[in-house]
Amino acid sequence: MEILPPTDYNIRRAGEALAQGRLVAIPTETVYGLGANAFDPRAVARVFEAKNRPSFDPLIVHVHEQAMVEEVAFVPSQKVRLLMARLWPGPLTLILPKRTELPDIVTSDLPSVAVRLPANEIAQAVIRAAGLPIAAPSANPFGYLSPTRAEHVARMLGDRVDFIVDGGPCPIGVESTVLDATREPFTVLRPGGMPVEAIEELVGAVEIIDRRVAKPTSPGQLPSHYAPRTPLYLYARGALAGLRPRGRAAALLFEPESLEALEASGSAAAFAATRVLAPNGTALEAAAALFAVLHELDAGGFDAIYAERLPDAGLGRAVNDRLYKASEK
Repeated sequence: MEILPPTDYNIRRAGEALAQGRLVAIPTETVYGLGANAFDPRAVARVFEAKNRPSFDPLIVHVHEQAMVEEVAFVPSQKVRLLMARLWPGPLTLILPKRTELPDIVTSDLPSVAVRLPANEIAQAVIRAAGLPIAAPSANPFGYLSPTRAEHVARMLGDRVDFIVDGGPCPIGVESTVLDATREPFTVLRPGGMPVEAIEELVGAVEIIDRRVAKPTSPGQLPSHYAPRTPLYLYARGALAGLRPRGRAAALLFEPESLEALEASGSAAAFAATRVLAPNGTALEAAAALFAVLHELDAGGFDAIYAERLPDAGLGRAVNDRLYKASEK
């Protein structure tokens, strides 16, 4: 495993490695992805092996331009073209009818494929250098915390990945929103970095699927996912005030007002550590910090992490989704 600064030379190296069937972790605006040639079944199989990912969980295919979508999928409607035109590049994954040329291992034998055009210019450059679509789930062991920095990938995957292109911290910090566009009304299968409200402004009301899904039809649908090894307990916003945790515990709070309430209730002293996701009180800041803070707390030797929900709108919905999936049920 080698960590590469994103120079022109290294981007060409990474692209050539992908074309040759090797695994390359690339930065995106959401999280780091573990990339493989989407048309190379052996390379894609290495992704499942490296992540210890179940074969029934499909992968997202990443492209560097809209024209590349046609290599893996059909664009079924003008509504889909509108979403691509207005919200790409960006943290929106579209479920589209797949082309038969795409190996079934990528889509877990489903008739559809998840496709995304990331906003990160380094990711686009690597895919352009490879000259082909890249299948890239998050670059972490299956079910564990997603990586938002190159060092997260290196620590969790080590020599299971050939190269890591270091693009610095991911600015959004939660995975993309996944939208099933194969039938109407469109359905959000995973809340994420693209607010549902932005989608509805363009195509009208969408449905949001129940998160308690056992067999996924898109990436990121399993009910337990993105989880630290330390048990995490999820509470309503403000509910940690007055709580008396057992053992050595950490509190994960949304904003400074939550910390003030915790201190006013006398509960702050019962926690060995407190962390505030959004010092400025925005869901965007909370989303960007979420996985990095969870990595920190997970390495802190705590008996438990007690987290509070965010307001359930915009990116707050995506953060709540990740916290729910990481929590003890």
